[in-house]
Amino acid sequence: MADKRTSENWFYSLGWKVFPFQRQTWKAYSEGKSGLINAPTGSGKTYSILLPIIEFGEESPKGLQAIWITPIRALASEIEKSAQKAIQELNPQWTVEIRTGDTSASVKKKQAHQLPNILITTPESLHLLFTQKGYAQRMKNITALVIDEWHELLGSKRAVQMELAISRLFGINPELRLWGISATIGNMEDATSVLFGKHITNYTLVKADIKKSIEVISILPDEVETLPWAGHLGIKMLNKILPVLQESKSTLIFTNTRSQAEIWYQMLLESDPSLAGQIAMHHSSISKELRTWVENALYEGNLKAVVCTSSLDLGVDFRPVETIIQIGSPKGVARFMQRAGRSGHKPGQISKIYFVPTHSLELIEASALRKAINSGIIEDKSPYYMSFDVLIQYLVSLAVSDGYYPEDIFSEIRKTFSFSEISEEQWHNCLDFITKGGASFTEYDEFKKVDIIDGLFKVTSRKVAMRHKFSMGTIVNDLTLAVRFGKRGQYLGSVEEWFVSKLKPGTAFWFAGQTVEFEKIIDLTVVVRRSAQKKALVPSWQGGRMPLSAQLGELLREQLGKAKTKTFNDIELNFIQPLIERQDNESVCPTNDQFLIEKIDTQEGHHLFFYPFEGRLVHEGLAAIVAYRISLLRPITFSIAMNDYGFELLSDQPIPIEEALDSDILTDFGLEEDIHKSINEIELASRKFRDIATISGAIFKGYPHKPLKDKHIQSTTSLIFKVFSEYEPDNLLLKQAHEEVKYFQLEEERLREALKRIEKQDKIITYPENPTPLAFPIMVDRLREKISSEKLADRIAKMQRRINEA
Repeated sequence: MADKRTSENWFYSLGWKVFPFQRQTWKAYSEGKSGLINAPTGSGKTYSILLPIIEFGEESPKGLQAIWITPIRALASEIEKSAQKAIQELNPQWTVEIRTGDTSASVKKKQAHQLPNILITTPESLHLLFTQKGYAQRMKNITALVIDEWHELLGSKRAVQMELAISRLFGINPELRLWGISATIGNMEDATSVLFGKHITNYTLVKADIKKSIEVISILPDEVETLPWAGHLGIKMLNKILPVLQESKSTLIFTNTRSQAEIWYQMLLESDPSLAGQIAMHHSSISKELRTWVENALYEGNLKAVVCTSSLDLGVDFRPVETIIQIGSPKGVARFMQRAGRSGHKPGQISKIYFVPTHSLELIEASALRKAINSGIIEDKSPYYMSFDVLIQYLVSLAVSDGYYPEDIFSEIRKTFSFSEISEEQWHNCLDFITKGGASFTEYDEFKKVDIIDGLFKVTSRKVAMRHKFSMGTIVNDLTLAVRFGKRGQYLGSVEEWFVSKLKPGTAFWFAGQTVEFEKIIDLTVVVRRSAQKKALVPSWQGGRMPLSAQLGELLREQLGKAKTKTFNDIELNFIQPLIERQDNESVCPTNDQFLIEKIDTQEGHHLFFYPFEGRLVHEGLAAIVAYRISLLRPITFSIAMNDYGFELLSDQPIPIEEALDSDILTDFGLEEDIHKSINEIELASRKFRDIATISGAIFKGYPHKPLKDKHIQSTTSLIFKVFSEYEPDNLLLKQAHEEVKYFQLEEERLREALKRIEKQDKIITYPENPTPLAFPIMVDRLREKISSEKLADRIAKMQRRINEA
């Protein structure tokens, strides 16, 4: 009998180099250890842990041996291909399969009887497995659990889902080996604490000594805009992008939203029809069949370019992508590095990323991103803590299958990071909520989901079990409608209800790379036909507007100061000198130790512009607080606008900013009290509560093909929120809503740090006659919200001409 092939021999046979971090991982795994692998994208992280699972596994395995968690479905098929390749060489008796939301019903039915040896799945699908009877017996032989792209999950409720799943799997098999894989993350210590909790105290941290080289190349317009506005400049540079596509065998074009992806795909084809058949599009709202086709074609190297969103941020090693193009600022260093790493996706290769600005000021962000990469600066991820909505959903999931005794599960979840300090009272409140409806809804049977049978918590109602399975997950989306050619024709994907409500029969829109015409809605299906119309609407989806990260904001302020003092060697800062000079001539271009306020009077009224460079979420809170504090000096009302660089207060009355600055309006003194008084926190908490109520199962949004109307869901949520607020103010879900608003929406800690910084800076008030290069884009963002008979671009062009002629 021939000797069994080793991972190292297999690598050598392929001409691949074994890196020290890979060898270290193989050794640690063979010794029964758990750990976290931290290595740059494209360095071979996947095979570092996948190979030892296969090599050191049983030669004739029975049942499920390993679970591999992936945060996105697009990654699953590539891991499966890599695993199949390794299995064939190292342990041919092993099997590997995928189970995600895209998996067919026939495959799921087969898996209900026989799971593969390696199951590649998502956090949501793993929790669905927990709802199957006998799941613990089927999972008892699991020896390895791998959480891929852990940095992508951390900082979301999906991480809490994984913490709970980890606690259950350790309850089934205490000898389980847990491994995390992470590329770009700033707070590695927190990442390991959340991953391992109290399950494992002696883990191995494998850190690759590989510096991934990333080359950032900005594509510059023919001339700099000195009055920039966001969202249009990128399209004007199509002709500069086409040569990049032609010179590369394969290119990923990243956009920040699905709407941008639809636009860029159509514009590329219009500019160069020869690309037809050579380019494709990929985002989360197009059909599984199309996404799978694109992924396979990309993997095989059969596509010239793919226009995509974050749906292709992640991927396995050795992918044949040469070039990355980023349209507009990604607003974060880690996200930019992750995308850059999709090119040169082999150890030792340089990752090349082209940055296409959507307005001139974004070139400063390009410079800041390059500095961050060269300096090794990456954002932290703040973990969720005490997410009771996720815990309640989990407790019902376990009750749907075989049931459980609360004391067993309580001891397990207290070993997680998120619930390590949960009190007995909080635990019993959760149990009361799923068995009695809590203190407020004991008289309503629909809130009583779990029965207690001789101490065993068990769902006995088939209806409750079915509704729960259809409602599981922590990603709460708006109501979406299927898009098809004909009622039962080809499925293209899904769009949100609010977009469809604007359509009339015959209206054309771009979707999934085609121009289609709206016909009608039948049974929550948008029926369309192919269209030859030249002009078409672009679907837009709620969300997707990412705020500037704290780290990038800090670097942005620093690079702006360098642009002013001309202490730089960046091509971007040199290119935007006309913009910087205009800002300095008409007002001031602030350095890092200055805080600029501009006071401008126009026909619209009296404007104040503030420039913290802290991102739109922080600016939303700052604007409300500053407006409130100014109003204490004299009665005055404001309208507020903001972007990632600053915010505007607009009033029909003169604004006493000089007097206000003497009154400490820009300090953190009394911040918490002023937040309560200036921001409608109740309204924000009410909106947040809708998601929490959905995740916890307090409201049911309907079945897949029979969703409840949005108005009904909203009214039910509002009613529950009101009942809790008035009669049960200590309700865990209600308090959670207020906490999430405070920490994640208002970013109170970051807001406080911003005010502390601003307090130390020199305050400069200038009085420009017209909107400056920094002020103009904020005004444009406000204009977007208004209805105008003119096209936005035409109206802005008139404004630019008027200001330039003044």
